[in-house]
Amino acid sequence: MSATSPATNDELFARARAVIPGGVDSPVRAYGSVGGTPRFVTSASGAWITDAEGRRYIDLVASWGPALLGHAHPEVVSAVQEAAARGLSFGAPTSAEAELVEEIVARVPAVAKARLVSTGTEATMTAIRLARGATGRDLVVKFAGHYHGHSDGLLAAAGSGLATFALPGSAGVPSAIAAQTLVVPYNDPDALASVFAAHPGRIAAVITEAAAANMGVVAPASGFTSFVRDLTAREGALLISDEVLTGFRAAPGGYAQVLAESGEPVVPDLVTFGKVIGGGLPVAAVGGRADVMDLLAPTGPVYQAGTLSGNPVAVAAGLATLRLADDAAYARLAEASATLSAAVGRALDEASVPHVVQRAGTLFSVFFGSEVASGVPDYETALRQNAPAYGRFFHAMLDQGVSLPPSAFEAWFVTAAHDDEVIGRIVEALPAAARAAAG
Repeated sequence: MSATSPATNDELFARARAVIPGGVDSPVRAYGSVGGTPRFVTSASGAWITDAEGRRYIDLVASWGPALLGHAHPEVVSAVQEAAARGLSFGAPTSAEAELVEEIVARVPAVAKARLVSTGTEATMTAIRLARGATGRDLVVKFAGHYHGHSDGLLAAAGSGLATFALPGSAGVPSAIAAQTLVVPYNDPDALASVFAAHPGRIAAVITEAAAANMGVVAPASGFTSFVRDLTAREGALLISDEVLTGFRAAPGGYAQVLAESGEPVVPDLVTFGKVIGGGLPVAAVGGRADVMDLLAPTGPVYQAGTLSGNPVAVAAGLATLRLADDAAYARLAEASATLSAAVGRALDEASVPHVVQRAGTLFSVFFGSEVASGVPDYETALRQNAPAYGRFFHAMLDQGVSLPPSAFEAWFVTAAHDDEVIGRIVEALPAAARAAAG
């Protein structure tokens, strides 16, 4: 094939499939759940992306969250360019690493210390290892429908009953590893209490998304996170709050701030971050109590290392993003999210499409179907949504120049660059998409 890139998305996808499994480097990008050909993005600016065919779309994916300020923010790009000019990677400490962690510590009361890693998967994997090292226990509890990266022990699917030893959720995951993870329904205090009763003194940690955003947006029920905190503390287990998606996006202090402002302050033992703290480049972190974090090597016996951890170029992007994410930026995010989620609901109501719009801070998503219209509290209910209706809605929006997440099980992301004009254009596209969803 010619070294010159093909001009169309179809040609690019065919070329990619010849050398990349499925033609993509992360599965949801393949449009498998909505059908059609993925758009190959060549550039992005503010609230807009441009594909290989030169067509522009308003973006509601935002790189799955990191583009908090909008794509290619000039000051973030400048910070990256300056850092790159000094060197791409050193394999040695830099002062910027401590500066980024200081930004995290200042925003999140639960974090006394943190370590930078490269991906959210690495952060949650490290948090689990820390919890086991701190407690001397092996078992971990997760909630059905919560995604914590693709490490073996966290790709577990729910077994039968309220809580059983899990079966592998992916080929290549040994049953013995999956069996160390217990899966329980989300927002179900009795199920969680039952699993602790069934395995006394054996559970190292409960890991939970601060607000679920990988089965659609499903916030914790009022009092549920406090219940998890109290139970884990009583049973000698750690609470790990996964804020890879919600951290510094749901609110300036993550979803923990949302909970606190609603009268439910919860202090987990460990918190994981990603997405926003890298500003679009690969940075993640695990943080929490100083005594637990100090178990990491070289001060403690729990080993973790990474050649590119704290990469200076990625850290520069994260620092610039967090420092620019001021009150005005968060006010814009909140306004855009509230306006757009309400407009989606109105358009679907007017087209008589059964649905529910659910929010968690500035994140939201839409569930289609009469079986979910009364609300989605857990993964079992989320699975009952009308995914084909979402697919029709997705493509109708795409045809009008609005790029939504290519899956019914993902959150929608606005940015600080989604101004009134951009939101207005999205709102104008909604009636036709709602009629398409109605079929």
